[in-house]
Parts: sequence; C-alpha cells; structure tokens
Amino acid sequence: MAETEAALRTLAHNVRAARTRAGLSLDELGRRAKVSKGALVALERAQGNPNFATLVRLADTLGISVSALMEGPAEGRVKVVSADAVMPLWAGEKGGEARLMLTTSGAAPVEVWRWKLEPGEEYPSHPHQSGVVETVSVTAGEMVLVVDGTEHPVEAGQTATFDGDVPHTYSGSGTETCHLIMTVHIPPAQSP
Repeated sequence: MAETEAALRTLAHNVRAARTRAGLSLDELGRRAKVSKGALVALERAQGNPNFATLVRLADTLGISVSALMEGPAEGRVKVVSADAVMPLWAGEKGGEARLMLTTSGAAPVEVWRWKLEPGEEYPSHPHQSGVVETVSVTAGEMVLVVDGTEHPVEAGQTATFDGDVPHTYSGSGTETCHLIMTVHIPPAQSP
C-alpha cells in the first residue's frame, strides 16, 4: 500500500511539473489529452487510479514518456531493472501483460517495454503524437501487428518498426505465448 501511495505522489508531482513546464492549464491539458478536469485534479492530488490509456494520452500530450510521468529522480549513471521489480501497466484478460522497463534520457527518449501476449489476446493502441516511432522484436512465439488496418505477422527472431501516429494493435497468435520487446522512440519536445 505504501508503495502505491508513493507511486501516486511521484506521478502527481511529475504531471503537475510537466503541465507547468508546458504552460498548460488543467482545462487545456484535459481538452488536449481527452481527460476530464476532475480526473486531472484528482491525479495532481495523488488520488484516484489512472489507467494505462490515460497515462499514454497525458504523456503524448505533454511530449514526454510514460515513464517520465512515473519515475522518481535518477539514481546514478547506470540503471539495471529486473522485470519482476516492475509492475505491469497493462494486464490482458488471458494473462498477458506489458511492463515499462525504463526510459532513456535526453532530448529524444526511448521507452523500453517487455510484453507478453497469449494466443488470441490483443492490445489496441490509439495513435500517438506525430514523430513517435515504435519497434517490436519478438523473442518467442508469434504475433500479428495491425497498423492502420493492415495485418503484419511477426514471429520469433523478427523485428518490425512503424510510425506510431496511426491506430495500431498487438495481437498474440499461434499456439504459444508471444514474448516481445517494444521500444517507443519519442521525438524531442516541441514548444507549445
């Protein structure tokens, strides 16, 4: 419980700081991110339980990574993260999950995700901001990547990349669990 409260306080601080840096009011951020003002007020007070889609919309609108919303201050030059130490940000109905492992620093950060998709399980994603590029590298099993309505089978040992500013879906296929590493390349922040 204490970890959840600390995570909510960090999230609240980071959202408020990013919104202030961007020069956005609560109303304007809510309008752009399609999040109610009430939900934003609660979030900035470290209350509520925002879902993954809300965090993605806020990060996209603020021009930062999801992990930039969730991480505390940097702890050193090298960061090593164990998958079992990171809470899933998405959990599928059949046991799949997505864990945001880390985000690189710099003007154009990269998020590194570990995904597990069970056969027949899918995660539909809304379009990201212009300039976002995603890659998926399947390490075991197979999946179907749907980008702007077109299906692309991707199997173990293959990597696909695409512009993330269109609707896209990750779907587990075949008969075994699909494991993949996804990266999200975020363009440098632009002035509002």
